[in-house]
Amino acid sequence: MTVTWEELGWERVAAGVGRCRLPGWDCTAGLVVGAETALLIDAGSSLGEGARLRTQAESLAGHRVTHLALTHPHFDHVFGAAAFAGTEVFGPVGMDTLFEQHQAREELRADAIRNGLEERLADEALDALVRPRHQVSGEWTLDLGGGRQVLLANVGPGHTGHDLAVLVPGAPEVVFCGDLVEESGEPQAGPDAVPSHWPAALDRLLDLGGEDALYVPGHGAVVDAAFVRGQRDALTARFGVSR
Repeated sequence: MTVTWEELGWERVAAGVGRCRLPGWDCTAGLVVGAETALLIDAGSSLGEGARLRTQAESLAGHRVTHLALTHPHFDHVFGAAAFAGTEVFGPVGMDTLFEQHQAREELRADAIRNGLEERLADEALDALVRPRHQVSGEWTLDLGGGRQVLLANVGPGHTGHDLAVLVPGAPEVVFCGDLVEESGEPQAGPDAVPSHWPAALDRLLDLGGEDALYVPGHGAVVDAAFVRGQRDALTARFGVSR
């Protein structure tokens, strides 16, 4: 029996492309379905959430999730990654090294608990934290078969020191932005943000997708190029960045 995106609470954005807004932090997870392959974009905030995501994604794809792309190193996007054992994991260059640093790991744990994740779940996820095997330093074309390719692009720094975007060509083109773009609230700039580079990162997103693309933010509703430009301009003013 074929299950639909809507039945599982997912939003179909384009043919074989969708996303869901996870409870709690309204974090986006994306899915791109290929021929006997599937790419998940971000993994949720806990091992349990990651496991639920995998079950739903594989029901929608009709086969296993084979690839996982992590857009940036924040708990609500990476703590579920260990639920995707056996997948090829991609991330922006430097994320693997960051996850090996004791201080960075402790800050990740503290941020999760500060934002309301149970300490037990945070410890469980941190113990199993996945380091991306594939480091994207520029652009990486990923062939999912059946004529479907996606482009992984290291467009940061900006929201963090390590920001990855995913372009899915098609009609329309879809750009998964991670938290470089947020719709449901003002973009969050924590201690690991690089404000001076953030507007330029949004310019790179716009270059990737173009005027007619759909832009999927890390939090909130799908937006258009005009929204991304507006957020770029607001960040430029907010942080006093010269352009």
